[in-house]
Amino acid sequence: MAKLDDATLAQLFTEARSHNGWNPEPLPESVLRELYALTKFGPTAANGSPARFYFVTSAEAKERLAKLSSGSNGPKIMQAPCTVIIGYDLDFPQTLPKLFPHAPGAKDWFNDPVAKEWCALRNSSLQGGYFMIGARALGLDVGPMSGFDNAAVDAEFFAGTNIKSNFIVSIGHGTDEGLFPRNPRLDFDEAAKIL
Repeated sequence: MAKLDDATLAQLFTEARSHNGWNPEPLPESVLRELYALTKFGPTAANGSPARFYFVTSAEAKERLAKLSSGSNGPKIMQAPCTVIIGYDLDFPQTLPKLFPHAPGAKDWFNDPVAKEWCALRNSSLQGGYFMIGARALGLDVGPMSGFDNAAVDAEFFAGTNIKSNFIVSIGHGTDEGLFPRNPRLDFDEAAKIL
């Protein structure tokens, strides 16, 4: 596997920003499908893939989500062409016969409801990270948010399912509106150890 060039690394990481302002031009459904097609290949425990992606694009759906968000997140949701609710499905073990076929009893590994929920939350968070990198790889900007009422979002969008919301992320083509100066990051020695 070859190292990515500096321009690609800049697009994915070093020059990429979390956006607050958006060009409202809609994203074609084909782009949303292409983004999921990339995201699904990111690794998860036992290939369980518990994340579920609800693409909020219509004015009606945006209003439903925006009213359940905190502070300035509502206007961001209304302006962005798409905000994605990234959830996790507590019924994910039922898909393991398809996704992890070489271990026929894999779904029984998750009989403990607490362990199952931790696994779903952890791995849907991983998938959310893959999703944002995938969006940047396709030339889109991202704006992740956690300021919303999870229980209310679950009731509004996931009623009748075993899906729970993790976080939300707006995607599209960002503008400089509300773009803060880049904040510092921890240095290696502050955040890491080699053992």
